[in-house]
Amino acid sequence: MKQYLILAAFALALAAPAHAQQLKATQVPATVVAAFKQKFAQVKEVKWEKEGDKYEAGFEQGKVEMSALLSASGELLETESEMAPTQLPAAVQAKLASTYKAYKVTEAAKIVTASTGATSYEAEVMKGGKKRDILFEANGQEITK
Repeated sequence: MKQYLILAAFALALAAPAHAQQLKATQVPATVVAAFKQKFAQVKEVKWEKEGDKYEAGFEQGKVEMSALLSASGELLETESEMAPTQLPAAVQAKLASTYKAYKVTEAAKIVTASTGATSYEAEVMKGGKKRDILFEANGQEITK
């Protein structure tokens, strides 16, 4: 019987949708908040989420919606800046037009990996009410995760 309960719990865990957990600033470790404030001192309003063992801070910088992903120790891992789909690099737009012509691009973002400075681009596409995120290098090559 115990084996069946463990198996059922495991099946439920797999079936549960993976999504971020909304947090209040007081629920975020002080080291993470301090590291964020050091990098983004001018930001006043932050919405926090926990994604696995990482913390995501959502905010506006100027008129750009952004997010910063930080480790539990406060290390900045990446930043993401929203952009209009028309601002994606030409090679990315060409790839979307040829490979994903049946899809509508609904959102776009520029992602910068903090440790390397590497830049990638994300396009959220929709077809038949289903959304999908696709990552690209600036040259239009898809990135698989």
